[in-house]
Amino acid sequence: MNRIDSKFRELKKKGKKAFIAFITAGDPNLTATQQLVLNFEHAGVDIVELGVPFSDPLADGLTIQASSQRALQKGVTLEKIFSLVKKIRESSEIPIALMTYYNPVFYYGEERFLTQAEQSGVDGLIIPDLPPEEARNLIQSARKKNISLVFFISPTTTKQRMKHIIKASSGFIYYVSLTGVTGAREGIAPLILKQVSLVKKMTKKPVCVGFGISTPEQVKKISQIADGVIVGSAIVQQIVKNAGKKNLVNRVTQFVHHLSRGLK
Repeated sequence: MNRIDSKFRELKKKGKKAFIAFITAGDPNLTATQQLVLNFEHAGVDIVELGVPFSDPLADGLTIQASSQRALQKGVTLEKIFSLVKKIRESSEIPIALMTYYNPVFYYGEERFLTQAEQSGVDGLIIPDLPPEEARNLIQSARKKNISLVFFISPTTTKQRMKHIIKASSGFIYYVSLTGVTGAREGIAPLILKQVSLVKKMTKKPVCVGFGISTPEQVKKISQIADGVIVGSAIVQQIVKNAGKKNLVNRVTQFVHHLSRGLK
């Protein structure tokens, strides 16, 4: 059992839901990322989704695309991200999942990537452009190294395919709340609540909802039917808003704490 599994077990015993915060590694810089993760642990964040900057994202909207570009311009690499997670592990046990695309994993080498991830203290991988059918070797290798591999279910996923995705997933199942890319939205489609309930009837694995969630009210609404809520673009927007300010970390942390209180 890794940190992600332990966290969901702990939350379930307490009757609580998970708040998962996404930030891009290296935006605005790696030092700030480290400070944000450590502060998040005390601001109601249960799991951190750490984005690996990539030049050709498919699932990310403009906000996260821009954050990736800024990080790449700063020279952020996989090696530096693994080193960052190692540093975080010196003082924190907060569960960390890397969100990356398959190209960096393929180029780095699957086994080498997983070995580095394990040694660094990474608990899970989220790879939006890798379907379960193409991930058999990675799934087997990740399980041996006790690293969760999270797959996606969307509003257009058929019930039959849901079964396949659920079986392949570990850690939690990522339910995409809309058809499209990431980005803050004004509301949550009513159909989402019904669909998430359907997925939960099919599995005992945690089901977490992301894409388009940006307010405490939305967090509260989603948490009523899901096991966890994922917020990314809204947090990245706060990083952009406070770029260059000495109190960036504190301001972003306050915003995240404000969002996480929606679970209370």
